Amino acid sequence: MSVLFTFPGQGAQRVGMLHALPAHREAAHALEEASDTLGYDVQSLDDAPSLRSTVAVQLCLLIAGVAQARVIQAHGHEPDMVAGLSVGAYPAAVIAGALAYSDAVRLVALRGQSMERAYPRGYGMTAITGMTQRSLERLIAQVNGDAGPVFLANINADTQMVVAGSDAAMHRLATLASEHGAQRCERLDVAVPSHCALLDAPAAALADAFRQIDVRAPRIGYLSSSVARPLFDGPRIAADLAGNMARQVRWHDTMRLAWERGARLAIEMPPSTVLTRLASAIFAEGVAVSCSEVSLPDLGALVEREKTRDER
Repeated sequence: MSVLFTFPGQGAQRVGMLHALPAHREAAHALEEASDTLGYDVQSLDDAPSLRSTVAVQLCLLIAGVAQARVIQAHGHEPDMVAGLSVGAYPAAVIAGALAYSDAVRLVALRGQSMERAYPRGYGMTAITGMTQRSLERLIAQVNGDAGPVFLANINADTQMVVAGSDAAMHRLATLASEHGAQRCERLDVAVPSHCALLDAPAAALADAFRQIDVRAPRIGYLSSSVARPLFDGPRIAADLAGNMARQVRWHDTMRLAWERGARLAIEMPPSTVLTRLASAIFAEGVAVSCSEVSLPDLGALVEREKTRDER
């Protein structure tokens, strides 16, 4: 049996998320190293006004994910594999040993800036629940014919999708989806149209930045949520990280892959429970928990129980 660490993406952010990290030397070191890299105190990023910025949100998710994972590791509880949704792939790559943390901080700052510059207003993402992929794609084609652009961005579960596009197109799609049986259409707290062709140009610019970075083979399993496959070498992980802002997220398939590769305990890094809820169906015979809801001693007990099963 294996332990999977999952790292959430934009939309999962919470006010005060960096201040809520455990009072532990590893968390303090993660905050300090990020501050030194950027040249300012990163704990200034997690208040409500700051989190209106895509840059602040993505940095907070990176820092919180690395800090919490390192705290768990410092207590002797190592993951066997990692997976991250969108910007969550960056802390996943750091914990897998593929990407240096300071490099990740610089790259994520650049990533957020390029996305924000490309679409400063008028675009975003909407979650649609209660429709199959095929049904939603038919409606997307209809909207793109008269009010586009809008794209299928995330396949999070069998009937939980996220679309990205212009405000007008998403509003039109949400109206149609509700008329065709969608249970819920919710505009996400994301100010850019991620995971679609609208971000091809920023992704290409980020790929140029990655050419100056040493990305190594991971020491544990790194699962890409863009292709729902494990990646084993540095260049492929670099390409995955650089391009994931413009690629569809196949999170449901990635969680199924983790299960098929032996994961039975999925631990979501802070600050939310979004990925835990999405994993619950696939991990019905395992355990999916969030650091935001389970104490560190209880997390440790769950990890030890899974490791003990391996030894039997």
